Amino acid sequence: MQIIKYFILFLILLGTSLIGKFLAKKYVYRLEELEEIKNALNILKTKIKFTYEPIPEIFKEISSNTNKNVGNIFKKASEKMETTTANIAWEQAVEETETNLKMQDKQTIKKLSKLLGQTDVDGQVSQIEITENFLESQIKEAFCEKQKNEKLFTRLGTIMGLAIVIVLC
Repeated sequence: MQIIKYFILFLILLGTSLIGKFLAKKYVYRLEELEEIKNALNILKTKIKFTYEPIPEIFKEISSNTNKNVGNIFKKASEKMETTTANIAWEQAVEETETNLKMQDKQTIKKLSKLLGQTDVDGQVSQIEITENFLESQIKEAFCEKQKNEKLFTRLGTIMGLAIVIVLC
């Protein structure tokens, strides 16, 4: 009987520790996705500037070369461009894709849609650069949040588990 009790207490401790790690990973994933989007925008800028490929084709290529969540944004946008304009497709894709980004991050990324596919190459490149600058500040903020909250949630999960185990003993 005592073995079962200790086993259950161990499972409680393990469970709360895993919950803490899971909550902490959201901050890591947000930072990774922001950096991935910035890299994807850099590729988009280069492709628009030098290859003159259509935007849907560029988006398809970017979606195959980036991680799952960010790649899905570009994939959905390229699919939606078959029936709608580039700016509307981009906004809908950013909104509909499940990511770890905050609403503020999504608003920053949506700003790209203003001139996407509507102006000449220089206008689109300058809009991408503006979006990259906004993303840079979001990346710095995400890094600070990650530094602060990753340790906090990891330790908080373990401490809560220990507290529950102590109370139940």
